[in-house]
Amino acid sequence: MHHHKYRIVIPFLAPALIIYGVFVLFPYLNAFYLSLTSWSGTSSERPFVGLANFRDLLTDGRFLSALGTNAKFLVVLPLFIITIALLYASLFTQGGTGIFGSGFYRVVFFFPQVISAVIIGILFQYVYNPRYGILNASLESMGLENLQRTWLGDSSTIFWAIAAVVVWSSIGFYMVIFMSSMQSIPTSFYEAATIDGASRWRQFFDITLPLMWETIRTCLIYISIAALDMFVIIQVMTGGSQTSAARSVETVAIYMYIEAFSKNRWGSAAAIGVILLVLTLIFSVIIMRVTKRETYEY
Repeated sequence: MHHHKYRIVIPFLAPALIIYGVFVLFPYLNAFYLSLTSWSGTSSERPFVGLANFRDLLTDGRFLSALGTNAKFLVVLPLFIITIALLYASLFTQGGTGIFGSGFYRVVFFFPQVISAVIIGILFQYVYNPRYGILNASLESMGLENLQRTWLGDSSTIFWAIAAVVVWSSIGFYMVIFMSSMQSIPTSFYEAATIDGASRWRQFFDITLPLMWETIRTCLIYISIAALDMFVIIQVMTGGSQTSAARSVETVAIYMYIEAFSKNRWGSAAAIGVILLVLTLIFSVIIMRVTKRETYEY
């Protein structure tokens, strides 16, 4: 019986496994091999250098600075995205009821998800433009000229300007995930809490948050992976420039791009990719361990 079972299962699994191996496993293995070479990207020769690329990166100030930028995004993005998304989801869905106009707000906050990251980056280039951008124009109309800045040209503001864009564009996606999780919680729990005199906030902390903790953990991992990437938005909003302000928000992914396409150091770029992969796996495991809690069934 078991042999007959495998005869049926293997033909169905084989195409998927072959595709996965060719388009996922092979590129990973090839990247690992390239990280051990000094390949220029165009030469047919790939001189083997062992762990030299990794050793050089660990003493490269620019690479370590890029890691620091990713670390800042890793703290800021989950904090703001999850907090705001949870707030909106609870206002629109908790207990089976939402505030007036919640259906309209759901559409408005989810709308950035239908826009590509490139379009969002270009849009906010105009918003932050120091001469004719809507942000500085709004500040001027309110008599707050002293708050006007060259938002993407100042090292003290560019990080927060980009982080705000990422938060704005991501909230809707996680809001929908949280709303879906909240809708699975029986409304009888909230009805009983209301009878006992619990406020909406008390219900959120005592009922909603514990029962959807697994969903929050999953979203935290997704956001952390995005924070360890941070390539498209930064590349578009800075225009790939190498000004001091742009360098201050240079992430590991952008540095990898520069190493490969600007310096033709594909071996070093592959080593950066391997380090980024390892860091992503480590952070995912750490988050799963640190946020592990008792699972509630209902």
